[in-house]
Amino acid sequence: MEIKCFVCGRTDKGVVYLNCVHEDQNKLVCVRCLPVLIHGGH
Repeated sequence: MEIKCFVCGRTDKGVVYLNCVHEDQNKLVCVRCLPVLIHGGH
């Protein structure tokens, strides 16, 4: 399985990723992109 953030595409090994469900699919998001998902990208 490729470890890749579905928002930014980051694949760094030293980053923390969280599992989430988006559009009925399991995906990974890095902690850097998590605030954007929570608060929006405005």
